[in-house]
Amino acid sequence: THTHTHTRTRYIMAMHVPQTGISRMMKGGTQHYSGVEEAVVRNITACKNMSNMVKTSFGPNGMNKMIINHLDKLFVTNDAATMIRELEVEHPAAKLLVMASEQQAHEVGDGTNFVIIFAGMLLSKAEGLLNMGLSPAEILDGYEKAAIKATEILPDLVCHSVENVRDQKEVAAALKTCLMSKQYGYEQFLADLVAKACIEAKPEGNLPFNVDYVRVVKVPGQGVLSSTVLRGMIFRRNLSEGKVENVVGGKVAVFTGAVDWQQTETKGTVLIQSATELKDFSKGEENMLEAQIESIKATGVNVVVSGSRFGDMAEHFLNKHGIMMVKILSKHDIRRLCKAIGATPLPRLMPPSPSEIGHADKVEVKEVGDVRVTSFTQTQEASPVSTFVIRGSTPNLMDDMERAVDDGVNVYKALCKDPRLLPGGGATEIELASRLERHGQAQTGLEQYAICAFAEALEAIPQVLAENAGVKAKDVVS
Repeated sequence: THTHTHTRTRYIMAMHVPQTGISRMMKGGTQHYSGVEEAVVRNITACKNMSNMVKTSFGPNGMNKMIINHLDKLFVTNDAATMIRELEVEHPAAKLLVMASEQQAHEVGDGTNFVIIFAGMLLSKAEGLLNMGLSPAEILDGYEKAAIKATEILPDLVCHSVENVRDQKEVAAALKTCLMSKQYGYEQFLADLVAKACIEAKPEGNLPFNVDYVRVVKVPGQGVLSSTVLRGMIFRRNLSEGKVENVVGGKVAVFTGAVDWQQTETKGTVLIQSATELKDFSKGEENMLEAQIESIKATGVNVVVSGSRFGDMAEHFLNKHGIMMVKILSKHDIRRLCKAIGATPLPRLMPPSPSEIGHADKVEVKEVGDVRVTSFTQTQEASPVSTFVIRGSTPNLMDDMERAVDDGVNVYKALCKDPRLLPGGGATEIELASRLERHGQAQTGLEQYAICAFAEALEAIPQVLAENAGVKAKDVVS
């Protein structure tokens, strides 16, 4: 009884006395909440609303949400990370949840929805404990102990390991479940493709796998099942430049600036006395440019990539010498292309040294659907970058496919770090919940309530999965 009276008195002391001083100190219209009643409960409610919102799109049977953001762009997706990013949450406590799930997306690439649902459940269980009279510190203590215990239990539950991350069949089997919850029905097809793309882009030896090595290009038309994977890179753009449309065994020089005649660094004025001088002057410029392009041709280069533009004169000479021209305006794409073909980007027009020349087995302009693309592909050796070409009927569909592929690639990255897999479909969560509950009941202090609450919160995952699948959740879980 002693402890009970103690909490009672503390509870009375914490009664909120409205202070006039604070509102004078802040700027007008400031709202100030303090104490368990106002602040904590309000924060919990905000987070619960948030998790109820994404709950319905969890798992393979989850619904898609339609979101129109402030730029009037329409999103149709069941990817929690995308949804909450576009929702522009204002409430500070709910914002913390958003950040947590974004960090999850950044680290693991998937499981964003799980983070929000689980956090929402933990908070709503905490609300019950607060009403029982536990202090926030005690609940926190229990939750932390439960989390530590849960990470100890997890290794016992491992059901399968991916032995070889370069074996396409094995990897595809592991990626399948992750793609299933995003694109139900296409999972086997996608898993094979994503596995192929990742394995081709995985660096030799034990170097870490970077998500950037797999690029995604969306080309409208046909159906999802026409998607393909290429070794190398593809750029969407029309070939306005040049006559050459196809080069086999391409030696590529990459220039970050414009391919055009050089202007002098300093401003200078040229005084021309007569017409012949004017002719000679422009002739001199042309000859210089042609000499430069000839010297580039002499190194064996037959593809020139420019980061900004091709001048008319330069274009003429490049065509004359049968050099293919490719214009890539994005800095990131140039960097990736250099990685894919092993080139060094040059800041100004000059003949590249042999080590700076990139190599692509095939550079060609072709039509995919009704989009003209320039592709750099490797046929013999492995390419450090592979490209996933997504086909689909609508932009929204392709966006969602892209998210699924991204998740798949991220899962592959996680597999490279740790190849162990756990049973899915809420099985792991239920097992953890029952073990934690037993662990909690064996505790003596007040944290036993919090540990049991943590276990109950884990049960929310299979429950939500069951609700979304349309079976009676209570029966399944119990």
